[in-house]
Amino acid sequence: MNNTSSHLEPHRRRELELAKRIIIQAVRPEKIILFGVFSSGDETRTYTEQVPPYVTTYDLLIVMKEGAGRSDYELQDLVEDRCRGSAQVTALVYDIGHVNRRIREGQIFFASVRRDGILLFDAGRAPLAKPGITDPVQVSLLAESDFDRWSRQSIAFYRSAEFNLGAGEWKTALFLLHQAVEQIYQAILLVHMGYKPTTHNLDKLRRHTNRYSPELAMVFPRSPGEEDRLFRLLLSGYVDARYKDGFDIGEADARLLTERVGRLLNVSERVCRDHLAVLAKQAAG
Repeated sequence: MNNTSSHLEPHRRRELELAKRIIIQAVRPEKIILFGVFSSGDETRTYTEQVPPYVTTYDLLIVMKEGAGRSDYELQDLVEDRCRGSAQVTALVYDIGHVNRRIREGQIFFASVRRDGILLFDAGRAPLAKPGITDPVQVSLLAESDFDRWSRQSIAFYRSAEFNLGAGEWKTALFLLHQAVEQIYQAILLVHMGYKPTTHNLDKLRRHTNRYSPELAMVFPRSPGEEDRLFRLLLSGYVDARYKDGFDIGEADARLLTERVGRLLNVSERVCRDHLAVLAKQAAG
């Protein structure tokens, strides 16, 4: 594990320092580890040249002591809310026992964070375990299986959305589009990380997947104005479109979102197939 963020620009180091202080005060973690695109100098330069700042976030693994008393998801929301306005953070929160078990198992995501992450804070009370052996054959087979399952589900939801769009059932189509996006984001994470957070929050899933491809990130960039409005409309498909009597979506927005989700599925297919090819090559030795 690395201990320096010197490859980052000064303003990013300042943002991370402020985020670190906020998190320490808010949840008293054992460790704060930076992973993802900002943990690698070369990868960071390539990524930020192509993607605007509003689609990049700092990916942080927050390691808590065991028996912290609050759920991982509650702590994730707390960290992200407290940091909002100071630094754009996407947090994963787990206790030290869970993290060390997964590291010892050689689970690809936790092993990679253990190997390549940047340790921003360490309370010094609980060391990380030594990584177990990661089996590249198993990783490749599992990633292929996960992609087949979750991408199939995503395509099925999308085709159902297209049917409902044609029938003028735009609220139903919106819900189905939400489901298609949730499933394909999960497929991307499973292919690349062998892991996915348990959440229906599309914005969190979007932020987790953005680091794998600038093209993927730009399908739903959430830039201010129309792009943010469009994504918020997609988010409303999970609850509002099903349960709120006063909720409405027009045909133009329904068609625009259907086109955009179709683009997301196409880009995701390429991104995942490219990575699966890399995993297969590694498995072959």
